[in-house]
Amino acid sequence: MSPVPPLDPCDFTVFGGTGDLALRKLLPALYHRDRDGQLADGTRIIGVSRAEVDDDGYRDEVRAALTTFIEAGDWDEAVVDRLLGRLHHVTLDALDPADWPRLHDRLKDGAASDAVVRVFYLAVAPALFGEICQHLEETGLVDERARVVLEKPIGSDLASARAINDAVGRVFDEQQIFRIDHYLGKESVQNLLVTRFANIFLEPLMNSHWVDHVQITVAESLGVGERGGYYDHAGALRDMVQNHLLQLLCLVAMEPPAYVDRETVRDEKLKVLQALRPMTPACVDRDTVAGQYDAGLVDGAAVPSYAEDLGHPGSTTETFVALKTEVQNWRWAGVPFYLRTGKRMDRRVSEIIVVFKDPPHAMFPHSEGSTEANRLHIRVQPDEGMQLHFTAKEPGPGGIRLRPVSLDLNYADTFGRPSPDAYERLLMDVVRGNPTLFMRRDEVEAAWAWVEPILARWTQTPHRPRRYPAGTAGPTAAATLLERDGRSWQENDT
Repeated sequence: MSPVPPLDPCDFTVFGGTGDLALRKLLPALYHRDRDGQLADGTRIIGVSRAEVDDDGYRDEVRAALTTFIEAGDWDEAVVDRLLGRLHHVTLDALDPADWPRLHDRLKDGAASDAVVRVFYLAVAPALFGEICQHLEETGLVDERARVVLEKPIGSDLASARAINDAVGRVFDEQQIFRIDHYLGKESVQNLLVTRFANIFLEPLMNSHWVDHVQITVAESLGVGERGGYYDHAGALRDMVQNHLLQLLCLVAMEPPAYVDRETVRDEKLKVLQALRPMTPACVDRDTVAGQYDAGLVDGAAVPSYAEDLGHPGSTTETFVALKTEVQNWRWAGVPFYLRTGKRMDRRVSEIIVVFKDPPHAMFPHSEGSTEANRLHIRVQPDEGMQLHFTAKEPGPGGIRLRPVSLDLNYADTFGRPSPDAYERLLMDVVRGNPTLFMRRDEVEAAWAWVEPILARWTQTPHRPRRYPAGTAGPTAAATLLERDGRSWQENDT
């Protein structure tokens, strides 16, 4: 593996520092970056929460979390001690102005404090984003080296997204705002850009002349768990489609930028969002499916329904969405993009499958065996990698027997180690000030503008999600969505 260069010292302040995201993802990610030498001497990590704990108590809590979320083979006691030495905790109620001097005093403590990058990670409810940013400014903690990271969701509709963006934008310039979508930090997603634009053999095929359709799936075998309160107000469309799935679609469909740089990739993604076929009421009725999981079996174990998980039997919140759309531009006109996401499905997988058209003429009419459409299969998770499926002749004398085969690139096998967690890359990009893998304001608002008619139609018409048993591939209507076009979901490419 190539060495990773260390970054400048920084103060990394996490609002919600005792919350699930910080303990499960952010601090383990910083541990791995510290282990690989990317956190410079002088870097501090400040957890901010309402918990009444001091620095030592916070360090004990983080150590316990690291033992849970760091693989035993990755554990290095010296690195743990070094990371814990960087940790501090500030007890603060974000809505109480009297508490804010505590954070000011902590961050201003140190001769070099004004020279380091300050990262403010808002792992809190979006309703607090504007208030926190205003207090940061009033406390004198915002300068040209400050950055703010916003966790999804950025609002619950277009109006609320604009309100949040306005509130944050009154304090921070756009180049200082990092709206995070952790899917964009996954190695396989980044490698999609390299596969398309650093190799000549594939890019000429990525258009309506050669591609039959594209499938994007983000499936989870887990239920809503402890997120039920949030999830019942959001649903799968807001929680997954508006951000994760549309971002993956953009990377598949975008035009080659002149070069990959801070804004060029985001410029091209925005063009894709603006080119999506508008979702009229007729399109919503015909091309969307909403589902909700019932009780069933997952990995051989009985699991309850969403209503039982939630304790709300009358909920009409969707835990599954499938939809068909099209990118209405010169490259992709006429190519359907099928998107689906759901909870309590039969497998945990995130993948992009580009299905190419059949050959225009059958050259081997008397052959035996079977053929399948050529496919490019990008595995986002688990087991990140890429497969290219094509047809080959099976070895043997006498005649031709055709057989589907694949070329398989597994990142862990090829590069000798598992891919780092997406947050590791993204957190370091924030310190670098590199926004390429983050969503720009106009992207977020364009995505909401496209999704909002679906939400409106579901609200205006009698809408009760179709039931599907937990541990299955979703409601049968999702299969019908493709079958009426003579296609089917690719279920066996894991």
